[in-house]
Amino acid sequence: MTTLTTPPFSTGTVLTTDALATLAATVRVPSYDRTGLTAGIIHFGVGGFHRAHQALMIDDLLSQGLARDWAICGVGVLAGDSRMRDVMAAQDGLYTLVEKHADGHLEGRVIGSIIDYMFAPDDVDAVIERMASPEVKIVSLTVTEGGYNINPVTGAFDFGNPQVQADLAPGAAPATVFGITVEALRRRRDRGVTPFTVMSCDNLQNNGEVAHRTFVAFATARDAELAAWIDANVSFPNSMVDRITPGTTDTDRALVAETFGVRDAWPVVCEPFFQWVLQDSFTDGRPPYEHVRTQLVADVEPYELMKLRLLNASHQGLCYFAHLMGYRLVHDAAADPLISLFLRAYMDREGSPTLKPVPGIDLDAYKDELIARFSNPSVRDTVARLCNESSDRIPKWLVPVIVDQLAAGRSVQLSAAIVASWARYAEGTDEQGQPIEVADRLKERVMNNAAGFASDRHSFLRDRDLFGDLVDDTTFVGAYDQALELLHTVGARETLVALLT
Repeated sequence: MTTLTTPPFSTGTVLTTDALATLAATVRVPSYDRTGLTAGIIHFGVGGFHRAHQALMIDDLLSQGLARDWAICGVGVLAGDSRMRDVMAAQDGLYTLVEKHADGHLEGRVIGSIIDYMFAPDDVDAVIERMASPEVKIVSLTVTEGGYNINPVTGAFDFGNPQVQADLAPGAAPATVFGITVEALRRRRDRGVTPFTVMSCDNLQNNGEVAHRTFVAFATARDAELAAWIDANVSFPNSMVDRITPGTTDTDRALVAETFGVRDAWPVVCEPFFQWVLQDSFTDGRPPYEHVRTQLVADVEPYELMKLRLLNASHQGLCYFAHLMGYRLVHDAAADPLISLFLRAYMDREGSPTLKPVPGIDLDAYKDELIARFSNPSVRDTVARLCNESSDRIPKWLVPVIVDQLAAGRSVQLSAAIVASWARYAEGTDEQGQPIEVADRLKERVMNNAAGFASDRHSFLRDRDLFGDLVDDTTFVGAYDQALELLHTVGARETLVALLT
């Protein structure tokens, strides 16, 4: 077993299989026997969200005596994933999940559905062979919005990515999720093994279709015949996933130790809300998700549009204004009536009109619940987390709202103000003259675009990879100009006042 150094403040019992009987006195532990479980799911991108969401559903099924062939083997491909490898090894794949209720109540449990973890840089062929084995029937993904290697406006696969180019070099050992997955599918095809399903669980509209397009594009560049086989035989179901899951902090580790007696190097904290809408389209079977909190449907799109354009876009509507106004925690910002009114106005006036009917959902109640979720003081989600990687988020979550509103001749005043608030934030200095630490894969490019405002009011919008042709639309540009001018002259708070007047 790997020995993992934990923070010196930690108390409680170190989380391992051998400790479960002891820990059962203070926290809910798996009620099922983990020995003999089979990993029918390979998951790329084991982080907080996967462990608060998909892994939880498998744990719920196992607790009912179901899905013993559907346990999870995690896979990491990035250098930073070595930390998760070490934690998973030291804790036998176990971790603590804590739901934080708004009234301060904490609901904790130990999750046992992840039974193995493989770090691809250690032995990529072993990962591929595991994926090629008949027992694996689903390969699932939470690789973030930017992990699909696509142009945010055109949706085209980026073959200029050096890592992709390296994977496509003759004789190269694959290192990306694309190269590894395509090679595993090739081996299954050549061995006559039914292909696995590729199940995206990332915050992308039509995430299954995006995954289908990107994996087939990569495969085409490698082997057109293989690509055609993947295109015809592999299922890529769409899904909508929703649960606010902040990054784990040392405060969370201490809380888990003090409250539940568990010394866990990487617990997960989340809100109580949970939603997973999943297209029921699988190549080689699936877990009996109908027995847990998973909504199986034929068409996910109405649900995903609701989530992306109301929740996710509203997160962006909150975060830049909130930071400029001095807020650092999401619940503090959401408790400001000016911000909550702005978010609800965006949802009602601009987000909701672009949605399709959503079966079984009361949209007004859903929007009320979103504001309540943002205001949950126990979750302690950070404004910085919502601001991170905006170049992946705004083009996918907000720009489609703007495009649809413009096409219908409807207002984009509030959406344009959100874009303007991102531009003001990306200038890198707040209203008190203090530096803003912009975290974005396109940081230099975005900040340079924002800095060009003095000589070119529309410098930020001229990046067509992010905004398409919005800079050419006079209606949008007029609303953007008005908001950005206000942000520069009267500040974020008074800008919101003006927008809501």
